[in-house]
Amino acid sequence: MREENQSATTDFILLGVTGKQEQEDIFFILFLFIYPITLVGNMLIILAILSDIHLHNPMYFFLVNLSLVDIFFSSVTIPKMLANHLLGSRAISFAGCLTQMDFMIGSANTDSYILAMMAIDRAVAISRPLHYTMIMRPRSCVLMVVGSCVVAIINSFPHTVFTASLSFCGNKEVANFYCDMASLLKLSCSNIHLNVKMMYLGVGIFSLPLLCIIISYVRVFATVLRVPSTKGILKAFSTCGSHLTVVSLYYGTVMGMYFRPLTHYSLKDAIITVMYTAVTPMLNPFIYSLRNRDMKAALGKLFSRSSSSLL
Repeated sequence: MREENQSATTDFILLGVTGKQEQEDIFFILFLFIYPITLVGNMLIILAILSDIHLHNPMYFFLVNLSLVDIFFSSVTIPKMLANHLLGSRAISFAGCLTQMDFMIGSANTDSYILAMMAIDRAVAISRPLHYTMIMRPRSCVLMVVGSCVVAIINSFPHTVFTASLSFCGNKEVANFYCDMASLLKLSCSNIHLNVKMMYLGVGIFSLPLLCIIISYVRVFATVLRVPSTKGILKAFSTCGSHLTVVSLYYGTVMGMYFRPLTHYSLKDAIITVMYTAVTPMLNPFIYSLRNRDMKAALGKLFSRSSSSLL
């Protein structure tokens, strides 16, 4: 039988976060709490924004889309990890593994693009307030989100196709709790030179939104520092603080994982992936609601209406 057919019919074994059963039990309980909190938290953000007409503006439009992507992002990996633990199986099919990898790359890219759009929105609002409504028109915002999804798909598809063409004829143990591209490349018995080049090209494309975010905030800070009012400065930093916190958490962990040679990857790095695949999507609703008066007010109204309807 050819190696390609062997690869297509094989199952991979997901080693988990640590590979040790006692610690995996702890992470199972942790994920069992994280996933529902992520779903409920992000759904509350979406419902609060949709139900409050005062939040129907570009900044909150992007936040709704970020919450939707975060729900999808977490759902790609965590349910499979929980199901495997409950069933006592760590197996995932070759097709399932590729699908999970494709969705992960696409979701991660979309997340980064939306974070960049939110930074652009804040930069325009603070540096060009008189032209804000003209620049950030609803149609432009929708096109930006749709464009980010299309670019994410275009970026993820080649990685999936190139990985599908590899042969896996030896060790089938993936050093993570999901099918991570770097872990799969290390298992292949084929020549992965082109795949590695594609991976680092993908990392470069993924980093472009970060450059956009940096430029946007340089513009924001340059504008704010020209404002003589201390109150104005504090308000501007308060508006951007939540977004900067999320960007730091997300890009900090992703860069710590992928901005290094492939030979350096091991099972211990799975803990880093927990941060950006599970913890960050869970924290986003708290970060944006606790540091934002408008969001707290919208959530308060949502809970009040819900309570009234139950009485």
